Amino acid sequence: MELILVVVGAIVVTAIAHRRGLEPALIIVVVGIAVSFLPDFQPPELDSHILLSVVLPPLLYSAALNFSFPTFLRNIRPILGLGVGLVVVSAFAVALVSSWLVIVPLTFGLALVLGAIVAPPDAVTAVAVGRKLGLPKRVMAILTGESLINDAAALTLFSIAVAQVAGTHTFIENPVLLFLYSAVVGPLVGAALGYVTLWIRRRLANPGLETVQGLVVPFAAFITAEEMHASGVLAVVVAGFVVANGTLVAGYQTRLQERYVWNSVDVLLEAFVFAYIGLHLRFVLEDLDEAHESLGQVAVASAVVLLIVLVIRPLSVFAIFGRNKLSSHVEKRLSVPAPAKGRGTLGARRREKPLGKWRSKIDRRPLSWQENVVVSWTGMRGVVTLAAAAAIPATTATGEPFPERATIQAIAFVVSVGTLLIQGWTLPPLIKRLNVTRFVDDHSADRQEDLKAERVVHDAAEEVLAHFRAHPPEGLNPQVIAEIMAVVARHSQDADEMPDPEAHTKRSAAFTALYRDVLAAQRAALIAERDEGRIEDEAVRAMLERLDLQEAGVSARLESRL
Repeated sequence: MELILVVVGAIVVTAIAHRRGLEPALIIVVVGIAVSFLPDFQPPELDSHILLSVVLPPLLYSAALNFSFPTFLRNIRPILGLGVGLVVVSAFAVALVSSWLVIVPLTFGLALVLGAIVAPPDAVTAVAVGRKLGLPKRVMAILTGESLINDAAALTLFSIAVAQVAGTHTFIENPVLLFLYSAVVGPLVGAALGYVTLWIRRRLANPGLETVQGLVVPFAAFITAEEMHASGVLAVVVAGFVVANGTLVAGYQTRLQERYVWNSVDVLLEAFVFAYIGLHLRFVLEDLDEAHESLGQVAVASAVVLLIVLVIRPLSVFAIFGRNKLSSHVEKRLSVPAPAKGRGTLGARRREKPLGKWRSKIDRRPLSWQENVVVSWTGMRGVVTLAAAAAIPATTATGEPFPERATIQAIAFVVSVGTLLIQGWTLPPLIKRLNVTRFVDDHSADRQEDLKAERVVHDAAEEVLAHFRAHPPEGLNPQVIAEIMAVVARHSQDADEMPDPEAHTKRSAAFTALYRDVLAAQRAALIAERDEGRIEDEAVRAMLERLDLQEAGVSARLESRL
């Protein structure tokens, strides 16, 4: 009953926040904190494994469904730098400073547990804000891609650190080999389940059943990979990529249903997670009091860790994105052009080697300094930090209480809430102040991408129609053929002239086959252009949705004539 009330309350607060133009996640956290201090209030308690295996997989899977793998590959360098490199750097920075200052009695091992917990940002709020304010598409791609893999790196590091402190044994004792095993086996499990899902869907041929089956995929991928001691996060992400890529062969009804179902799931789970965070503040403080910890010392330690988390990301972002720009600037200033013949001279520029097939697809354009600043300030923590803190075992392998468990959980909670409030509230004005938005030029960049997509769709349709004109079905006179082509070319603008799809006539069969061929060619052409990097992914997705809605409208009007 408590969980239902939390969900309903979170949805109500979300609706009010949307109506007033506020960020729902932040308002939900603040309201949750206020509610936690009400007399006799008892928050809902969930096992950490439920948070990880029930809440996290659907959020990751939904993000992967809406994020193309080619876009992921084009931005793989900054995504890996932020999603893996920055997580490791943040965890060890927190561990070194926390163990060195000795504000609270944390050994390096305990401090590393804390560092792994607070290392992974949750991009839910940042992506929502960026989408609303129109952040550049490459920045959005980098933030989304980072959110898909940083949890895997943090949770693997967390399990290694906890095993060292608790004296338990991991599946593979060597940390490096364990990380490699997790990073390889997890994606393999996800890919296998993704292809099995597509195989099953081709045999179901029922939009309702296909959508229900899709809801099971993220949980199956996560649990299967975790049972094999691999990364459930990477398994879910890869499964999402595989299913998203194969969904193009499904019917338009399945794609439309899944799109709206997963949007609803996202809203529901995100609202619940932020409400759950806010509702537990008072009880984290009570746990500290019961553990006889000094609230003053814990507060100082929390402030120090929060400061490290806020500072380390801008420094790392500069190192990741600014290094290439600085080195290229220095190279241009200090080098001289290479001679046309001869062995060259000292300090001459290196001749550019042709890039390989995969390397040529990587986007090497540097971000502007304004975009770097925005990326550096999108470090809000969320569900993974909360679930990992709750997942700290109560006892060690010897049966003794896990040292400083309440302290670590309290610091992690403060960092999570602190980043949500500080960065979450200041990110929108920062984006507006720096003018980092696609909307400043009256959507001209977006319009250019839309025009590219429209040209691709038009050319694909013309090619299919030209083939139909050159090879018309037998038994139809030229007038009927011309009528079919005219109607299909208008794409359902006049449904009354379209044949009844249930009437098994030559005209009906020819029309249906041609219309489906046109749509299939248009979709295939859009995907090919996107995969080659010639059209932005968002423009392609928008056009694909228009084609699905167009097909749905035509089908609905045809069926209404029966």
